[in-house]
Amino acid sequence: MATFVLVHGPWHGGWCWERVAPLLRAGGHRVETPDLPGHGDDRTLAAEITLRLYTEAMLRFVAGAGEPVVLVGHGTAGAVISQVAEHCPDGVAVLVYLAAFLLRNGESALDVGLTDRDSLLAANLLSYPTQSIIAVRPESLRDVFYHDCTDPTVAGAIARVCPEPIAPAATPISVIPERFGRVRRIYVETRRDHALGTAMQRRMYGTLPCERVLSLDTGHAPFFSAPEELASRLLSV
Repeated sequence: MATFVLVHGPWHGGWCWERVAPLLRAGGHRVETPDLPGHGDDRTLAAEITLRLYTEAMLRFVAGAGEPVVLVGHGTAGAVISQVAEHCPDGVAVLVYLAAFLLRNGESALDVGLTDRDSLLAANLLSYPTQSIIAVRPESLRDVFYHDCTDPTVAGAIARVCPEPIAPAATPISVIPERFGRVRRIYVETRRDHALGTAMQRRMYGTLPCERVLSLDTGHAPFFSAPEELASRLLSV
């Protein structure tokens, strides 16, 4: 039995894993799907949220597991799981980057993401600096995240997405080879991704090689469009 901690990406919450978590649990594994601060049921104000706050929240789940965990991060949560591994390398059995930002020391998700020529995300961002948040144009949510999902799935997801605090994505990560660098890494690429282009994903895991690279023929939200396939990839690690 393993313990999986599934960390959602921006604008989402722990609810996005609702189709995947039961499949992992059916295999006899423990699964945690926490909300990052300011997401889902957590009401932390956006102006108070930092990458450090995200990291500290996830470190609590890792510390409470009682064993090294399989730590999965989606999207910009790749930066979060990297920082968790930096702070607690012995608490993480393996890092799994699901269509996620696998960043080098000193890089931020925002800076790297803005160089992604295949992404529809940058052109559809709405910034609200006085509220410390960024959002995605409502009319573009489907094309950016859910283009391969069913209509009911898209409607349900759009009803639950929330604004995203700016600070975590804009903050460079701080990692060193002796800590983060000694934790096993696996990348799960999404080959039809409109939010984080496949070429960018491959550039990142080419720069920071992973033990294994697994592929899904999906968009950015395989937890909705292909939960069985995603669960199978996660179980294989």
